[in-house]
Amino acid sequence: MTPVPESTPDAPSERVPTATANLRPVAVSALIGTTIEYYDFFIYGTAVALVFGKVFFPGLGPTAGLMASFSVYSVAFVGRPLGALLFGHFGDRLGRKATLVASLLLMGVSTVAVGVLPGYGTWGIWAPAVLVLLRACQGVGLGGEWGGAALLLAENAPPERRGRYGAYLQLGPCLGFFAATGVFLLLSEGLSDQAFESWGWRVPFLASIGLVAVGLFVRLRITETPVFAQEAERAKAPAVEVLREHGRTVLLAGGSIMVGYALFYLATTYSLAYATEQLGIDRGLMLTLLLAGSVLKGGAAWYCAGRSDRWGRRRMLLLATVLAVGWSLLLFPLLETARTPLLALGVVGAMVVLGCLFGPVAAYLPELFPTRVRYTGVSLAYNIGGVVGGATAPLVATRLTGVYGTAEPVGWYLAGIGLASLLCLYALVETRGGDLRAPSRRLLPG
Repeated sequence: MTPVPESTPDAPSERVPTATANLRPVAVSALIGTTIEYYDFFIYGTAVALVFGKVFFPGLGPTAGLMASFSVYSVAFVGRPLGALLFGHFGDRLGRKATLVASLLLMGVSTVAVGVLPGYGTWGIWAPAVLVLLRACQGVGLGGEWGGAALLLAENAPPERRGRYGAYLQLGPCLGFFAATGVFLLLSEGLSDQAFESWGWRVPFLASIGLVAVGLFVRLRITETPVFAQEAERAKAPAVEVLREHGRTVLLAGGSIMVGYALFYLATTYSLAYATEQLGIDRGLMLTLLLAGSVLKGGAAWYCAGRSDRWGRRRMLLLATVLAVGWSLLLFPLLETARTPLLALGVVGAMVVLGCLFGPVAAYLPELFPTRVRYTGVSLAYNIGGVVGGATAPLVATRLTGVYGTAEPVGWYLAGIGLASLLCLYALVETRGGDLRAPSRRLLPG
């Protein structure tokens, strides 16, 4: 199959009846909402790496306890496609705004509940069982968040700046990760190990109450997107329609971003656990490097999202994926030197590559699907990539390191995922300049 040309001058360009000035509250809403949602999601990952094995799986030992914690961590990725189907259905049937409010509430309540959940010493087996349930609810909530927020921006933005406005959405995960890592760094440095493991780790979860309140206030003030409001006919069963008519696009789009998920969770959650538990690297140092990396990741996402308006989404993603394959082979050898400059190069460099990978995605995925099933299609593609790339990566990495005694094979595993993503991207097409209101966005033969 031959992809369409990078330039599409004959593609119709919509004139969305929204002034650029009115896009600011929409951009702020998307930014704040995704920041809160990803803060909630990332604090769990950090807690897994630092303390959950001891709190909820104390009898399993360090390695088995970490594996058990990562298994619960992966439950959220199973919930994310379910959330994509659930919230995608209502987002395509009823609208983007109400659905985004519901996803934020579900995520926030689940996060606060983790913060008050007793440990294994108090509740026994019920503690990890309830943790699994709450983690699944987090996944369902996040499964409906990103796709809806991406549509909020894409369906309001002018086509020639859709990539730039999509960058606001991609800054949300960066800010959420920065906030989550920063809070844990302050607590781990300011408390004794005993206090941190006893109650300190709960503070970031409980702090989500205030953040969710702010997010709800902002989201309730926005209006429905004009592209959705002008859609004449709603899909009766969005999931059935998108899988029947656009299933190939969903799978390829999900495959194209799975390397980003795998690299993120291996460079952050797994590397944090491996460096502190196996290599004896200071916890504060690793958190500081991740904090710095999240800032540069945001800068890279902003730059690459904006450049995609000129160079094309697919071209930017192809370049970023090639960089990811190369960095996959460098990350863990650099980590295992345990030398601070090389540690910084490995971790921070990986975060910059991640920014390049995710920057154009908020514009690219919405441009692949028609309005009537866009929420479902985008959410499914994004979260399928998360399941394949993110859910299994820490488990496979822990197993590979246990078998070979080194994390170097993990880099080859990650590079293999990157090559698969390259093939998926090659089978997709360029979308820059397309009309989101066109009656059909079937870009692939079905």
